[in-house]
Amino acid sequence: MILESALLYVLEGQEQHFERDFEEAGQYISTIAGYIRHTLHKCLEEKGKYLLSVEWEKLEDHTVGFRKSAAYNEWKRLLHHYYHPFPVVEHYELVIKNEGIIKKTN
Repeated sequence: MILESALLYVLEGQEQHFERDFEEAGQYISTIAGYIRHTLHKCLEEKGKYLLSVEWEKLEDHTVGFRKSAAYNEWKRLLHHYYHPFPVVEHYELVIKNEGIIKKTN
């Protein structure tokens, strides 16, 4: 599994429109082979800042499958005009996973 991550800086005053359009854009990314899931988090400390995370089966599912698709063109049409500056997108692979403390019972 590959995690795509991007900090999104949305133009001031456009947050509600962005969130609405982002919800609509989800229908396009979710149709791509290798797509697993995505989340969007709003920053509590900085207005207009969001964290996008998308899980893909492999890197090429995003960099080739999505970015060269008609679905990506719709994603861009809906969302790219909200960003300033344009986000840097990075990809990560899991190294360590901790699901919480396991309690021993005797």
